[in-house]
Amino acid sequence: MNPGPLITPTSQESLGVLIGLVRTELVRSLEAEIATKGFDLRFTQFLILKRLSVLGPMSATELARAVELDGGAMTRQLDQLEKRGLLRRCPHEQDRRALRIELTGAGDELWQKLTGCNDRVLQAAQRSLSETESQHLHDYLERVLRALRDKN
Repeated sequence: MNPGPLITPTSQESLGVLIGLVRTELVRSLEAEIATKGFDLRFTQFLILKRLSVLGPMSATELARAVELDGGAMTRQLDQLEKRGLLRRCPHEQDRRALRIELTGAGDELWQKLTGCNDRVLQAAQRSLSETESQHLHDYLERVLRALRDKN
């Protein structure tokens, strides 16, 4: 577990570096929170469970896109989570060549226990912000994301 950032942001830090540092700290904090609850789960596996819980069953390709993994990395993660009984690959209803990935009962139960970890980390990350500042930050980041996506 990483005890802290390798780079400390300065007041002149670029937006990209600052966003990267914030993401790194969010991941580290969430993994630490999950570990304190006694669960052995990495951030990427947490995201996979979250996406399946929120969006429902989907293909491995859709899931890889949703968590920003390449196909090989997604297969490895799915193999690990399936071996632990947290998800299963099921035949697609309309396309017999395809598989759908879905949470098992154990996967859904674990996700329900993890949602509080996610909420606590996000609340801690924003504790120095007022409600209005939190809303503004969310708005600013959405606008930056939209601008980057529209650029392409």
